[in-house]
Amino acid sequence: MVSSLQVGARIAPRDPKHVMRLSRMGAFHPSRLSFMRILLRRIADERWQFDRPVWKFDDKGVGHAVYRAIAPDRIYSLVVFAHDLPADQRSDRVIAEAWDATFALFDGEPTKADITRLSKNVPKQEAGRLTQRELTLSRANRSVRLFDTVVTCLANGRQPKREDLDAVGYLMRTTAVYGSGKFGLADRDVIAGRRELAAPFQAEMLTVWLIRAFTIDIADHLAAARGGASATVLSPELRRSLGVGNSTGLGMAPFLLRHPALIHAWVSAREEAFARVRRIPRVTASDLMRLAGLVEKARANAGLWRTDHPLQLEKLLGLRHDLETLSEHLRSAKYDGAYPWHRLWLWAERHLGIEAQEQLVSLMIEPYGALVDDLADQMSCDEEAEFTIDAQQTIGALKAFVETRYDWALAIDWNKPAANARLWYVSEEKLEPRLADRAEEPLEAFEQALAPGRDIAAMARTLDDWPDADPIAGFLAAHPEHRHSVRRVQLCARYPYAEVWDNTICADMMPIDLLRAKLSFFGATRFDPRSDRWVRIAMYLGAPGPEDLDHRGFDGWMLA
Repeated sequence: MVSSLQVGARIAPRDPKHVMRLSRMGAFHPSRLSFMRILLRRIADERWQFDRPVWKFDDKGVGHAVYRAIAPDRIYSLVVFAHDLPADQRSDRVIAEAWDATFALFDGEPTKADITRLSKNVPKQEAGRLTQRELTLSRANRSVRLFDTVVTCLANGRQPKREDLDAVGYLMRTTAVYGSGKFGLADRDVIAGRRELAAPFQAEMLTVWLIRAFTIDIADHLAAARGGASATVLSPELRRSLGVGNSTGLGMAPFLLRHPALIHAWVSAREEAFARVRRIPRVTASDLMRLAGLVEKARANAGLWRTDHPLQLEKLLGLRHDLETLSEHLRSAKYDGAYPWHRLWLWAERHLGIEAQEQLVSLMIEPYGALVDDLADQMSCDEEAEFTIDAQQTIGALKAFVETRYDWALAIDWNKPAANARLWYVSEEKLEPRLADRAEEPLEAFEQALAPGRDIAAMARTLDDWPDADPIAGFLAAHPEHRHSVRRVQLCARYPYAEVWDNTICADMMPIDLLRAKLSFFGATRFDPRSDRWVRIAMYLGAPGPEDLDHRGFDGWMLA
């Protein structure tokens, strides 16, 4: 007889070849290990303080402000510039040249001279000049559907309707949040040693959170300017219901392919958290009720999720149906035996679609902060340390791993046009990643190395002519064009979740699957593709703001 202890020991993180498929990555949901959640937990635990020492805007909302985040060891300041932008100039495109508001996260407290310098550069965005004192650069436009409606309501002394706010989710939408050295900003190395910014994208997440506060404050300001003594301000409950919108395109997609060690750190933390929960030997009736309550919140959240994209609409309808199925199952099923959460997962794999399965992963992790939150400290890595190639590895050992780990790539006929239909390149105008049709656009001279499956299969064919006992050094001396593939294979041998197990240049590849995976780790919700190449999302929906963070956690907000 197999003991329950033996069963628990066998509950391992899910197999990478199961998790790292584009169809599943394109169904990832945010969790308590998403970067927004990590940031706000730290802010609450460390009792950060916030204020707004500068607020200088005219009746049209033109001017500037400074929001300060006072951490235990440092101060970070969001410097804001707002503009009077004609409606016909608003655009989600990265190539836009004017915005309703522009932002920079300043390292420390800016002087008047700093603000003057930034006023001449931040509104120009990529065309401006930034320094190592600036950590991020961003811009945002007002929601055409909601911003003026909210200002009009407040100016007339009444609160906007909650259903109008829920239908959009934000007052302003960012079109870029740059960091990590772009356009002269501080390099990642400048801040990587700071504990409050050690987790991935914490400076960017802090920027967006403070932008959220500004989007509501400027609406209150404009309402007061328009309505005078009759005006009111947005209620605390409605403030929390709003997030920040974002439009994200292909520029984000290659990140998952270019940073394999970092992606492993993200996904392995999530998968280990899920495995820890499934290893819990017993649960109580209150534990079951708590999960059932989270499922009901997820159902309500899915009901507010809107999309016009046919593929995402189909997935969304399936999610709503499956969450109802899950809810009914939890009301009737018995989970008073050993390893109930593992048994629930086995049921889910049989009865729920991928979208609902991945939602359930996040829901099952949610109540167990004490068990899993430490994994947030493992979600960064020193990528430079992983760059060295082991030139003494034998060709036989390299071949053996490729045949096991990349069997999916070796099985593809790369000579078929459909398998090799697309190519990634960088646009000359904006230096942004783009995806081209190989047969229609003569851009192969500019192709980026973002097809690891194809390149590793080509390397494997060349390796067939080399003796297994030889070290890889000789092969690389003769074939330097395969260095990036050798490096990647060796890295993926150490990090199981580092690789996407799919063809990233085939005709039916959906770039939005890559976007969805990365955005889920940010903590984004309301994923709404506008095509297969760009998407709208919401960030910080339901989250506390600087004005009401109570330092006791407020950590269940993502499904609020």
